[in-house]
Amino acid sequence: MSDYQSSKLRAEQLRKELNHHIYRYYVENENDISDYEYDMLMRELKAIEEEYPDLLTADSPTHRVGGSADKAMFQPVEHKVKMESLQDAFSVDEVYDFDRKVKAVCPDATYVVEPKIDGLSVSLEYTDGIITRGSTRGDGNVGEDVTANLKTVRTIPLSLKEKVPFIEVRGEVYMPREKFLEIVKNQELNDEKPFKNPRNAAAGSLRQKDPKVTSSRGLDIFVFNIQQIEGVELTAHKQSLDFIKSLGFKTIPFYNEFDNIEDVIKELDRIGSIRGTLPFDIDGAVIKVNSFAQREMLGSTAKCPKWALAWKYPPEEKETTLVDIEINVGRTGVLTPTAVFTPVLVAGSTVSRATLHNEDFIKEKGVRIGDTVVIRKAGDIIPEVLKVAKRGENSVEFEMPKVCPSCGAPVTREKDEAAIRCNNPDCPAQLLRNLIHFCSRDAMDIEGLGDALLELFVNAGMLRSAADIYRLDYDKVASFEGLGSKSAENLKTAIENSKQNDLSKLIFALGIRHIGQKAAKLVADKFRTMDAFMAATKEEILEIDGFGDIMAQSAVDYFSLEQSKELIDELKAAGVNMEAEDTLIENRFDGKVFVLTGTLTQYTRNEASAIIESLGGKTSSSVSAKTDYVLAGEAAGSKLTKAQQLGVTIISEEEFGEMIK
Repeated sequence: MSDYQSSKLRAEQLRKELNHHIYRYYVENENDISDYEYDMLMRELKAIEEEYPDLLTADSPTHRVGGSADKAMFQPVEHKVKMESLQDAFSVDEVYDFDRKVKAVCPDATYVVEPKIDGLSVSLEYTDGIITRGSTRGDGNVGEDVTANLKTVRTIPLSLKEKVPFIEVRGEVYMPREKFLEIVKNQELNDEKPFKNPRNAAAGSLRQKDPKVTSSRGLDIFVFNIQQIEGVELTAHKQSLDFIKSLGFKTIPFYNEFDNIEDVIKELDRIGSIRGTLPFDIDGAVIKVNSFAQREMLGSTAKCPKWALAWKYPPEEKETTLVDIEINVGRTGVLTPTAVFTPVLVAGSTVSRATLHNEDFIKEKGVRIGDTVVIRKAGDIIPEVLKVAKRGENSVEFEMPKVCPSCGAPVTREKDEAAIRCNNPDCPAQLLRNLIHFCSRDAMDIEGLGDALLELFVNAGMLRSAADIYRLDYDKVASFEGLGSKSAENLKTAIENSKQNDLSKLIFALGIRHIGQKAAKLVADKFRTMDAFMAATKEEILEIDGFGDIMAQSAVDYFSLEQSKELIDELKAAGVNMEAEDTLIENRFDGKVFVLTGTLTQYTRNEASAIIESLGGKTSSSVSAKTDYVLAGEAAGSKLTKAQQLGVTIISEEEFGEMIK
């Protein structure tokens, strides 16, 4: 047997074995092998597919980790069976009215009641048991192709347990509460705007241009409907749910059939009573006529089916006493007030804290320590203070501190900003958050040095600045429980590799206020070395296209601090690269400014920008008289309109492809 044939057989065996373990772990919550054994199987399959690319199949579990962006992503998909929305009900009277209308046509109708998952509705299509396409609901008639991203959701089977000729199912992609809270915690650590609720988080994660980002977000799915099927006859909804569960889909967690509306209402109450304890977010429950034949008889309106009703639960609000307001210091030095109140049970769990955002929020709500306040959970997850219900007899007006509660340095509030900030870069409260940012993917990208390890090393006194990362005692690292010499060696390799990063990544990693990833690249391109950037005047920095007064002043202020200069010197001494890479291929776009708008199908935004910059051009986020070209993808909006008004040259992706040949 040739190497190719043996590799083909081994790949088939590995795919079967890995898909089995994925289903057992993510759907049945059982674990037959260790994480290490699973990783070794996945690595072996990936190596075979890299050596023999034609052995990569549509149902390969290597798709789960996210590959390169699919060129077909976000292309329109016309749904042959409309993905209908449901009529909402907020009162029991509306439920009784629904039942009367159903029973007038179908007196013996029975109902299936199931939780209504709060996520993003998607369609999954399979031919001969293999996934062929996944798309969003869109407007119900036309959605978007997000196949590559959906393949990273581990509970979506890439191949079915039975080779049905064709089946299209509908499901709800959601973000589990535990994962949502983890992501929000990291966003707050980095002073980023946190996701508002799990639904927004799921929607944003699923529409990422890079499937690897989607893969990292821990999305999940519940499948709740068959849109169309060939080769199998099904007569009722409950029967169809049992069938798709047998195919390997993760169906909604519980669905019960009832023959009278009184029991339906009791089930709605039961689901409402447990919704706060569920590991996922629901915004209601759904009542559906079970029989498909009766559904045909009942039909649909122009907007929604007459055989289903969505019961919506009102957000639970509770009163409690505000006993204190504490101050937390974020990565960028922002002081955030946090309400501490008498513990109260809301939406299934006891809460005692909620962010008050900033000084303006406290004044706007009129909140005082000692007041009785109304709280609820935004999206049934994150506690928030809605209003003051009753002024406390001895309530005390709160004032933001004049000095940082962590280091004692004076705090400032800049004009046109709501945030009050500590500007001391050595502030202990900012250390961990700064280190997390320094090691993150878009910054120094130190693989393996995540939040937990950084916190461990900070608490052990091993890290007092970013420079200490390059002076780690690896023998001590290996001595920590759960690490060992192999982990220490891997960490050392990752840290050493980070020394070779481009100057732009280091500039972004420093966390200079107002200097984001793109601005850091522009700085590196102009000044080429860290020394030149440090020595630059405000006027010289303002020469960078797109830089304003605040950004330039922020950079000058940062390097005026002795602590900043010392950090750069220590990083230099550790061997960290202080020069920009020469990525320029030629100067055909020298002096030309491009604006990208709409959905690009042949490139990601980052890919197109990198190509333009490698040919000497620049990209801008806004259209002006200085813009030379607008690269317009699908669904281009106001930027395209402005370009037309200004007479700016508008090019398609095909024309752009010709320009860069």
